[in-house]
Amino acid sequence: MLKPIAIATAVAGTLDILFAMILTVFFGREIGNMLRYVGSGPFPQATEMGTNGAILGLLVHFALMAIMAAVYVIAAQRMPALLQRPIQWGVLYGLATYVVMNWLLVPMRFDTPLPPNPLSMATQLFAHIVLVGIPMALITARHLGPRTV
Repeated sequence: MLKPIAIATAVAGTLDILFAMILTVFFGREIGNMLRYVGSGPFPQATEMGTNGAILGLLVHFALMAIMAAVYVIAAQRMPALLQRPIQWGVLYGLATYVVMNWLLVPMRFDTPLPPNPLSMATQLFAHIVLVGIPMALITARHLGPRTV
């Protein structure tokens, strides 16, 4: 059970943070500030911590990915249907993670307005579905699905 969680965390976490970094640079912002913002979710002082705050943000990002991966793997162990159609379930899981993060957690923590602007919705939906949900589902199906010889 730990292996698919670790792999899904590494793959989805890396894809997602690279996409966030690309968007950050594209919009003329600094990657360090973006990472410190991520870290400031659970650790408000991260915004004042310079490089250490950015590293903390990266750790927070991967911790969130590990939680998302663990939830999916545990669900797949209890509901084998998730292993049979990983693309379909990955899309749905990506949608679920998008809603939880962008409509519940982030607005509660940072008092951001709802609904998010259309560009934010589009980029976040892409990230959560294509870069997080689908890879997590495919990796889980690969490691927990039936073995063929």
